[in-house]
Amino acid sequence: MEDKKSIWTEAGNAGLVLGGVSILYMAANWLLGKCQTENVALAMLTSMMSLALWAAKFYACIKLMQTFMTRFSEANPDADNSDTFRFGALTGMLSAVVYSAAYLAYMQFIAPGMLEQAMEAMKEMPLIDANTLSQMERMMPKMPVITTITNLFYCSIFGIVLSAILSRNIPSRNPFEGGKTEE
Repeated sequence: MEDKKSIWTEAGNAGLVLGGVSILYMAANWLLGKCQTENVALAMLTSMMSLALWAAKFYACIKLMQTFMTRFSEANPDADNSDTFRFGALTGMLSAVVYSAAYLAYMQFIAPGMLEQAMEAMKEMPLIDANTLSQMERMMPKMPVITTITNLFYCSIFGIVLSAILSRNIPSRNPFEGGKTEE
């Protein structure tokens, strides 16, 4: 088994790649948002493209995590499923940190008016009362931090669950292999 520093380095590099995929998705979605128009057909097309991008990102993240965990297992022949799980969970958490930091920067610098637009849209909803709106207005300055922490938590949990699922078969096990007997 590799030493802890090289495992952190390997997991950090894998986390950067996984976080980078999510950041590219966020940038592509932002660009798609710039294409919004009153044209219903174009708006529908951008919505479908956004959904397709999300599906591609979701699939790419799963396959990349599987690839990184398999490479880790191959590079460490004495690693068992629990070691592979720990590596995957660490990769997922580091990826969550990278993506959440980029999301915070996005909310603060690239799309700072996004929250105000959401608030204006909520004010137009007939089912929301004045008390709810006043509570939401008080929360608005804290929303970038709240969404960043929520995003960090969600992405970390997703990485841990995905690692748990993938590590069951990494390294692969042969159920027909008998116990080793010494003669």
